[in-house]
Amino acid sequence: MSLALGLVGLPNAGKSTLFNALTRAGAAVASYPFTTIEPNLGQVAVPDPRLHAVAGVIHPARTLPATVRFIDIAGLVAGASRGEGLGNRFLAHIREVDAIVHVVRCFSDAAAPLDEAGMVPVRDAEIVEVELALADLETVERARERAATRAKAGEASAREQGALLQRMAAALAEGVPARRHSLGASGCALVRELRLLTAKPVIYVANLDERLLPDGGPPAAALRALADRQGAAFIGLAARLEAELGDLPPDEAQAYMAATGLEEPGANRLIRLGFATLGLVSFFTVLSNEVRAWPVPRGTTALWAAGEIHTDMARGFIRAEVIAWDALVAAGSLHAARDHGAVRTEGRDYQVADGDVITFRFAV
Repeated sequence: MSLALGLVGLPNAGKSTLFNALTRAGAAVASYPFTTIEPNLGQVAVPDPRLHAVAGVIHPARTLPATVRFIDIAGLVAGASRGEGLGNRFLAHIREVDAIVHVVRCFSDAAAPLDEAGMVPVRDAEIVEVELALADLETVERARERAATRAKAGEASAREQGALLQRMAAALAEGVPARRHSLGASGCALVRELRLLTAKPVIYVANLDERLLPDGGPPAAALRALADRQGAAFIGLAARLEAELGDLPPDEAQAYMAATGLEEPGANRLIRLGFATLGLVSFFTVLSNEVRAWPVPRGTTALWAAGEIHTDMARGFIRAEVIAWDALVAAGSLHAARDHGAVRTEGRDYQVADGDVITFRFAV
C-alpha cells in the first residue's frame, strides 16, 4: 500500500531541508519564498529494530523495510484559501496526502530574516490552520448549497445532510478542525466524501535551533501546547542538523548526536511517528533469502494482508501461521519455534498484530 505524508508550512520554515534529511533527495533549499513549486516526492524506509532482529535469526540475502512517502509541498501564505501565492496549487496538493506534517519555524537564520514580529511559532502555525479551515469552509458551503437545492426538490436525505453541513460550517467558523467534529457515522462519511483538509491527521514539527536541543525550550513548549489543543501529534528537531547527520559517517554522526543530547536522529523519530499517525502496523514475512516488513492499517485481517503480498495468496488462502517477532528471535529459528509449539494457526479473519511474523499457506 502507498500512503503519503505532506510537509506543509510557511515559506522558509525549513520544509525542504527536513525533506532532504528524511529522503536524501537533494531538493532545492533557498532563503526565498516558493523555492519549492512542484512537490518533491521521496520514499522513506521506516526504522524498525524488530526487522533487523528477525533478520539476525534468519540470515537472509536481503532485508526490506516498510516504507512511507513524504511529499514536500510549496510554502503557504496568508490568503492561500483565496488563491494568494501558490494557494490553489498548495491546497490541491495537500488534498492528495493522507496526513499532514506541519513544519513550524523555531530557529533564527540571518540568511532568512524573521518579520518585525520575530519568532512566533503559534502565530505561524495558526496562519496555516486558518487557511486550511477557510478552504474547508468554502467546500462545506458549496455542499450546503447543493444539498439545499436537492431538499427543495423533495429529497429527504438532503435535509439531513444539510443539517450536518450546517454543523460542520459552524464548527469550522469557530476554528475547530474537521478531525475534531462529533458528527456520528453519517457525518464522518460526509467528511471523507468532501476530502476536507482539516480532517487529516496532523504532526506539528518544531524546527529548532540546535542550541535548543533536545527539549526545544519555550518555542517548542508553546507549539506543543497548540498541538495538544488541536488533538495533534508533536515532535521537535533541528532540520539543518538532521541534514548534516545524514552526510556523516555513522561513528561521527553518533558522536555528534551525543554532543547535542540526542539518542537517535530526529528524522527517525518523525518517520516512525508518521507511520503511527497513518494508523499503520508492520508484519514480517520470512523466506530463505528475504525478510520483509509489510505496512498495513491497524485491524487488517490475515486475508487482506495476504492479498497485499499477492492476489493469489488471498484467492487461495488456507491459513496463516503466526508467531510474534520476539518469540521467533528467542526460539532462534522458525524450525525451532514450530518444534516448541510457538507458531499458531490463524484463519482469514485474524487481525494482524504489530510485529507478527506470518507464513501464509494457500492453494494455487
